[in-house]
Amino acid sequence: MKLAIYGYGNIGRGVEAAVRQNPDMTLTGVFTRRDPAAVKTKTGVPVYAAADILQHKADIDVLVICGGSATDLPVLTPMLAKDFNVVDSFDTHARIPEHFAAVDATARAGGHTALISGGWDPGMFSLNRLYANAILPQGSDYTFWGRGVSQGHSDAVRRIPGVADARQYTVPVPEALEAVRAGKCPELTTRQKHTRECYVVAEEGADKAAIEQAIKTMPNYFDEYDTTVTFITAEEMARDHSELPHGGFVIRTGVSGLHNEHTHTIEYRLNLDSNPEFTALVLVALARAVGKHASRGDYGCKTVFDLAPADLSPLTAEELRAHML
Repeated sequence: MKLAIYGYGNIGRGVEAAVRQNPDMTLTGVFTRRDPAAVKTKTGVPVYAAADILQHKADIDVLVICGGSATDLPVLTPMLAKDFNVVDSFDTHARIPEHFAAVDATARAGGHTALISGGWDPGMFSLNRLYANAILPQGSDYTFWGRGVSQGHSDAVRRIPGVADARQYTVPVPEALEAVRAGKCPELTTRQKHTRECYVVAEEGADKAAIEQAIKTMPNYFDEYDTTVTFITAEEMARDHSELPHGGFVIRTGVSGLHNEHTHTIEYRLNLDSNPEFTALVLVALARAVGKHASRGDYGCKTVFDLAPADLSPLTAEELRAHML
């Protein structure tokens, strides 16, 4: 299967590495909106101008679109799905229905298959929420994220006047996590589930008290959380906070028996050294499934809910039954 990358940021570089672990795939090119001459790939795969992508249509079975959910993917994925089978990692949960509708319309019009919102949440966590709800119809869902770097929240802090650099970690509250695991089915507020840790490099002469106040009162980001702000040097930031780890837990507790006398807990956990590299690995597996659906003429937009598990694997049905069932 011939894959190509559209956008060469953290996830794009992750896809480049992930393809090397999948011998049934090859990477034919990277497409960038920057000057191609200024972009050097880690594996030597050629770089082309995004504006010229239609000239390479014959060399692309599935295009992995590596852009941001705020402004890139709502425009890029519907546009590219008209001419290519595509995969993206759109992760603005509240806007998934409208993004799906836009991509579905262009993919069907062009006779292509698209998958949106791939990755780990949405993506792998979504699948586990679905499985757990189907198995335990009477119960409660809990999702905890972290401890890990939130790239969106880090960017929000960096936009505050006087901030030179920042990294924000989302951290589950241990007591809340343990209460859920114990089957107590607690009703938890946003503040009770997670805390936030901010590490900030302030510009010289900046008002640190004002920066801390701006962070802790920022609506939609920090005002509903207990937030700790720690000021550090640029050297400490480079030494201690250069990686992008993340992960989390999806937990469902439920009951069984005629009188609900037995309690059950389903838990799925991810512990990731690199958020973008793991997301890229998921996208590559999903690209394989998209290629299979396209070869069957199953066009339009899909999510992880619409894929058979076997379509993610390079193994045959016989091999899966013999080795994984």
